Amino acid sequence: MKKEEREAMLREHLAEMKKYENEIWARGIKYIAGVDEVGRGPLAGPVVAAAVVLPQDFSVIGVDDSKKLSAKKREELFGLILENALAVGIGMRNNKRIDEINILEATKEAMADAVAEVQRVLGSQLGHILFDAMKIDSINIEQTSLIKGDTKSVSIAAASIIAKVTRDRMMVKYAEEYPDYAFEKNKGYGTKAHYEGISRAGICPIHRKTFLKNIIF
Repeated sequence: MKKEEREAMLREHLAEMKKYENEIWARGIKYIAGVDEVGRGPLAGPVVAAAVVLPQDFSVIGVDDSKKLSAKKREELFGLILENALAVGIGMRNNKRIDEINILEATKEAMADAVAEVQRVLGSQLGHILFDAMKIDSINIEQTSLIKGDTKSVSIAAASIIAKVTRDRMMVKYAEEYPDYAFEKNKGYGTKAHYEGISRAGICPIHRKTFLKNIIF
């Protein structure tokens, strides 16, 4: 595929992913936050949520579900999203909080923090939230929950990239502090190398004990 053809395809994909945003903008709502999280499944590290508010003329091509993108592409888009977004908020909950209240509730808290940060930036003018398969009743703002929203909404996809890159960078740093588990590669997920590290060195302070119930520690 020629470069021009690929760019045309990506621009068409971007237009498709702005469908939900366009419908909401057409109602006169100026600020829409896409919200997504990363890190619900790992055995270690935090869950990280991001909220991203994009301008109506957002034109960065290639934004998609972070899981579909290479690490290099995510890093590139991370910078472009930050440059072009009207507001970006990040929230997170560490492993201890996850163990205390469970991963779903910890995720909701992280998302609420991300939304609150966006509201601070915008001066409480946020009019609608697009969530990836989630709703948070404690947030008194109009919401839409989209199944597989990170493949359908450019705002949610942008949030998935911000959350993913943020968390991955954290896990790479944790790998320097806790080198036995290959966090720089597995980002805390339960790979063979990770389990071997636990067998060899035991758990470390960022492990989620409720995710490791069958392991003696």
